[in-house]
Amino acid sequence: MLRRSLALPITMTLCASLAAPFAVASSHREAPFITGMPKVDGTDFYMFRSYESGREDYVTLIANYLPLQDAYGGPNYFALDDKAVYEIHIDNDGDAKEDLTYQFHFNRNSKDATVNVDGKDVPVPLINIGPATGNDSSNQNVQQTFTVKLIEGDRRKGHAMNLTQAGSGSKVFVKPLDNIGNKSISDYATYADNFIYDVTIPDCPKPGRLFVGQRKDGFVVNLGEVFDLVNLNPLGARDSRSNAIGDKNVTSLALEVPSSCLTGGNSVIGGWTTASVRQARILNPAPQGSALTGSTKAKGASVEGGAYTQVSRLGNPLVNEVVIGLPDKDRFNASQPKDDAQFASYVTNPSLPALVQVLFSVPAPHTPRNDLVTVFLTGVPGVTQLPTVTASEMLRLNTAIPATAAGSQNDLGVAGGDFAGFPNGRRPIDDVVDIALTAAEGYLCGADLNGSDAGGEIGSCGDQTSQVNGGAIVNDGAKPDPADYLTTFPYLNTPVPGANNP
Repeated sequence: MLRRSLALPITMTLCASLAAPFAVASSHREAPFITGMPKVDGTDFYMFRSYESGREDYVTLIANYLPLQDAYGGPNYFALDDKAVYEIHIDNDGDAKEDLTYQFHFNRNSKDATVNVDGKDVPVPLINIGPATGNDSSNQNVQQTFTVKLIEGDRRKGHAMNLTQAGSGSKVFVKPLDNIGNKSISDYATYADNFIYDVTIPDCPKPGRLFVGQRKDGFVVNLGEVFDLVNLNPLGARDSRSNAIGDKNVTSLALEVPSSCLTGGNSVIGGWTTASVRQARILNPAPQGSALTGSTKAKGASVEGGAYTQVSRLGNPLVNEVVIGLPDKDRFNASQPKDDAQFASYVTNPSLPALVQVLFSVPAPHTPRNDLVTVFLTGVPGVTQLPTVTASEMLRLNTAIPATAAGSQNDLGVAGGDFAGFPNGRRPIDDVVDIALTAAEGYLCGADLNGSDAGGEIGSCGDQTSQVNGGAIVNDGAKPDPADYLTTFPYLNTPVPGANNP
């Protein structure tokens, strides 16, 4: 049996998510269909006890979208889809159905700013026409606003109520400009802080906090060498390589909610994020124009209609990328946790450890992988298991386990003896690639979180009831740096600027 300080480590999320050769950014471009819809491509989902001083009674939820943003990607930069819905779902009773949904809708507002050129007013091609400071949007040609609804029950049929700004009662929030460069926004960190809102949450006695905007991607992975037939030393130093996506940004939907307003009386919650678009889309052969070009200002480049249809889904990291087989990746993105029994074979008989064995002669754990079923589909008894056990893929968090202060966090989470980290929820600093690789190679086989026969067993790997491969920490050589993260909400760091001239 494993010591308690080692066991949970592996409640790693997708366990099989392993295989070095195929690990990619947590959920960046993971399925064929979603690669053509980056605005609704979920990249990472975080759910953890807040560790900012004085916020210990809160849970932070962060859903990242729009992957691999190059900071200099103008002139349009990285607006979210104003014809989609972005959602964060919470299951607090274990039936693998959403009990609470936080639903985000975006709206694009354009001023159609012009400059006078020899007596003619000509629309400008940029989203800003001067520096942006604080909440002053006078130089902003394009601005995104958004609303957030709390839906109790079914996400489409349940009772919906607006979150509002504490104090003013306004239900409309503003997304800051992306980090264009230091001439447009001289101090982006201070500028972005103006868009952190104290919010009134329906049926919740205490206010929460809300931020939606561009952030530096917090995921860490040695992407290039991993794809190059694992051209690295997976048992070498964990900091022997660099983070291939360290210069990329994402767009974060960050919400901090009092724990008591999420749990429904249970200490464990399950969470995931989805994005949905309208079922039908018709391209407009004559998109919106202006008087300058002689066209009427009416319609955009496309017209959408029909019911909202889910196209992106993310709970645990690395699931759709390296666990779900290629034929089912789009199906997984369109599915709901309550229906995850259809994907069970990908967990009980994962393909990636078998591929690693062929490539590197590293013995794959035996099947069926009951260890992965426990940590991935059912939760660990007494730790991350909900009252009702429904086999389903969700990120699970035990809100009764105290947060670990930022300076004391271990980036291996439970595997490093830090039970406030992944796979008990997920924090920005948790090195999910290393944890996932290690779990996939049998680190959890036979683990018992309680160190006794009184429950907490992880499960066996076929006829193997003890750790496989000596319990080695398998890694990609890219290690998170605590300095790359904030210690206060929204925790992900200031985005990389598109231009950084003196």
